[in-house]
Amino acid sequence: MPLTLFRRFVRPSAFSQSPFSAIGVPQPSIAASPLRNATPITPFHRTPASRAHKCTLIQVLRQGRISQGARKLRSPQLKNRPELKGVCLKVGTTKPKKPNSGERKIARVRLSTGKVITAYIPGEGHNVQQHSVVMVRGGRAQDCPGVKYHLVRGALDLGGVGNRITSRSKYGTKKPKTAA
Repeated sequence: MPLTLFRRFVRPSAFSQSPFSAIGVPQPSIAASPLRNATPITPFHRTPASRAHKCTLIQVLRQGRISQGARKLRSPQLKNRPELKGVCLKVGTTKPKKPNSGERKIARVRLSTGKVITAYIPGEGHNVQQHSVVMVRGGRAQDCPGVKYHLVRGALDLGGVGNRITSRSKYGTKKPKTAA
């Protein structure tokens, strides 16, 4: 019994070399073995990464741990890039998801890599039209399905938001001149 328990914790490859074969003594037959009725050690399936934190100690010792897979990218077309240049193909509006209402301004953009994406135009008003050259960054529009990119205001052909007082850096607006 203790040997059976020990075999379950130790790698099966540790038992591939018999201590008897090194000396030249013939190995005992299976019939003479006290572990005749013991269950054979079979290869186990590795535990998926999603369940790795739920494993018991015995399962970890038998099966080992496997590394967690790579996460899915939020902005797949911008892989390893902070932003990309693109040309607007079409500018339009879309309606947001259920609890919200209104018109969200979006643009279809062909990136410099050749891929076509849908990007959100932030802020009030814009001067984007077909063939405008724009800068695209990651970041989804939460209430617009399928929109995973934003256009950068104040870069290339897309102007900043006029009369913006707060959060000006996000909307490409200079500090207003003070009358002094």
